[in-house]
Amino acid sequence: MEEISQTFSLIENKKFDVLELSTILLILASLFSIINLRILKLPMTIGLMILAITLSISILLIGYFFPSMLNLAYTITESFDFNFVLLNVMLPFFLFAGAISINVHQLRKDKITILLLASFGVLFSTYVVGGLTFFLISQPIFGLSSLGMTYIDCLLFGALIAPTDPIAVLSIVKKMNLSPVTETRIAGESLFNDGIGVVVFLTLLGIKTSGATVSIQSIGSLFFTEVIGGLALGALIGYLGLKLVRYIENEHVELEVLITLSMVLLVSVIATRFHLSGPLGVVILGLYLNKHVKEDGGNGISEMAMGDYVYKFWHLLDETLNAILFILIGLEIILLYESFNLTYIIISVIVIFIVVAARYIGVSIPVVILSQFKNFEKNTAKIITWGGLRGGLSIALALNLPETMGDVKSLILILTYAVVLFTILVQGLTMQKIIKSKF
Repeated sequence: MEEISQTFSLIENKKFDVLELSTILLILASLFSIINLRILKLPMTIGLMILAITLSISILLIGYFFPSMLNLAYTITESFDFNFVLLNVMLPFFLFAGAISINVHQLRKDKITILLLASFGVLFSTYVVGGLTFFLISQPIFGLSSLGMTYIDCLLFGALIAPTDPIAVLSIVKKMNLSPVTETRIAGESLFNDGIGVVVFLTLLGIKTSGATVSIQSIGSLFFTEVIGGLALGALIGYLGLKLVRYIENEHVELEVLITLSMVLLVSVIATRFHLSGPLGVVILGLYLNKHVKEDGGNGISEMAMGDYVYKFWHLLDETLNAILFILIGLEIILLYESFNLTYIIISVIVIFIVVAARYIGVSIPVVILSQFKNFEKNTAKIITWGGLRGGLSIALALNLPETMGDVKSLILILTYAVVLFTILVQGLTMQKIIKSKF
């Protein structure tokens, strides 16, 4: 045992480069995918996350006997820089892959419904969850007043947990055999509420770090700039990109792949530089290059923006990054285990109920209003609510909080991780029963 511990100690001080970290992730993704396919037979995202959590818990248990192994695992996990990898590398690709595969004609017909569900749902959940969390934390029974968690800190938590994760949602929805209309509404709402949620979070974070007063005017100004700017950027690059790929006329599929990759990265870089909404920009870009670009008399598709090869490439990239992402989410428990205590667990359980209830009310209000003009499948609000899975985006945003927040950031991370686990493992596994039961 001493020799094993010494071996771990030698590796522990090693700095891992990008190639080594990528190799570790790809090996785990391949191994876990095989285990899930042959043994667990669960939806891939859920199966991978369960296996990653199991690995993390096993490492923590073994760490009691070999502390050096635990330190090594901590070093490797921390080296991934989850926040940067997801927000700046994975997220643009995920959103573009989702946007080019959605039924854009159904999306156009339901654009008001989808935009209202996305915008109102995120804003409502942000303030309800933030307000109730602030009230909960301030209760003397929990003894957390010493943390100094302010109202805007709670709003930041509400903002990062309000949007659903399109990566998790789309992978589950595709297998649910929902009607095309409902599927498009869920997928479209998830894509747009993701972008809106990031904008709300970054707006609140900017106000907090700058020390500005929280007001409707200050929030509205920053929100408007990021949203409109992101949409305009995505539309401009998308329009030019569509002209470019049509100019090639599907003769060089490899070049089409290169063009789409460069455009996604270009939107992200420009949006970051000028403080615009990159996620919304990438979604609009994807819709411009969507495979349903023309409709034949309303009955079918007569033309595709790009060759089928390009869509297969993006599907492959989406599945690969998806596997890596949910393994990273599972491994994050190694970084959080020291922050767990009974009080945090109790608060986490209460917050889970608050988040689900706020999501249900935030979705139900637009559905009730719009049902006067549009047809909705029975229990649409419940299906959208229970299908509103949270994922890596919420964790990445929580990790993006400044280190100066100290214990407040640790608490927000714990709450975020608890909600993510619940939505993916509980809601994800019971989604099929919820749809079939139609309760």
